[in-house]
Amino acid sequence: MKKTKKSTTTTIIERAKAPTPRFFKQLRNIGLLLASVSTIVVTAPISLPAAVVTAAGYIGVAGGVMSAVSQLTVQSPNQ
Repeated sequence: MKKTKKSTTTTIIERAKAPTPRFFKQLRNIGLLLASVSTIVVTAPISLPAAVVTAAGYIGVAGGVMSAVSQLTVQSPNQ
């Protein structure tokens, strides 16, 4: 008989549904805030300098990445 190893890997969906540590919840919320503010700046109906719009675009990407990574961080079972 073959022995089967129990897999300890999780899917992305399982990681997203798993409990997130408190620090990463706060980091996720800050990332969402940054992404929201940058969207407001980029889509502002007034004319803004190109440097401000470019910086807002980069901040939006950084906020989105920060939120996604923080959401997929899981609390270890022994804590």
